[in-house]
Amino acid sequence: MTAEPGAQRRTSRPATVSAVVSSDPAAPVVDVRWLDEQQQWAWRRYIEGTSRFLEALGDAHDEALPVTLGEYHLLVQLSEAPEHTMRMSALADFLALSRSRLTHTVNRMEARGLVARRPAPGDRRGVNCVMTDVGHATLVASAPGHVNAVRRLLVDVLTDEELATLGRAMSKVSDVARASVEASRG
Repeated sequence: MTAEPGAQRRTSRPATVSAVVSSDPAAPVVDVRWLDEQQQWAWRRYIEGTSRFLEALGDAHDEALPVTLGEYHLLVQLSEAPEHTMRMSALADFLALSRSRLTHTVNRMEARGLVARRPAPGDRRGVNCVMTDVGHATLVASAPGHVNAVRRLLVDVLTDEELATLGRAMSKVSDVARASVEASRG
């Protein structure tokens, strides 16, 4: 296990440094607040931990469950929605997927009878995604394996305090990232 830098002391924030962030000679010079040693350590642990967690959880789904991790997540969202139905655009936003990626996933799931697309009432252009009875049964059958993997890879590895801190931190990250994406898309 890599020791956390600055575990005994918090290093000071690095100075802001001007840098060119483009190969275009006409590009403006911008100020960059570089990560200090502790921030760099935490950032890299986050990236590696998230990547490895999602890889292992995806493998658990691929090896033992009838749905992929992405399909499971989609079914969970539908199971919690009124009438097990969500508008495709809202589902794409909630799952942080492009609409084309969601369409591809729903096509696959629809072919297996897990979901169905239906016109949105009162909106000729809108399309709803509806979880079928087969989809619900598949979700119920998959839940124990999914939860066991989440426990083994995350919940049982952390203390209750660490898990609560992780949840609060990721909620903040999610809020800021969502707002950033929405602002960049106009």
